[in-house]
Amino acid sequence: MKEQHSTLCVEEAEEVLEELRAALAKAGITLPSLGLDPVSLARRTPCPLVELGRCSVETARRLAAVLR
Repeated sequence: MKEQHSTLCVEEAEEVLEELRAALAKAGITLPSLGLDPVSLARRTPCPLVELGRCSVETARRLAAVLR
């Protein structure tokens, strides 16, 4: 049962990651380090976190503007 839950968690995280990447691209924003957190994937029962990562000051400024 836990394996099935873990698989669903990973699949959901991958889907959300792609949705976020597409939404950011539509706004003209690329987060180069966007991905799934490898440490959270390495757990015995993975429930991944989305890693937003680092970006330039200009990208952070554009992201803040879009969120306003």
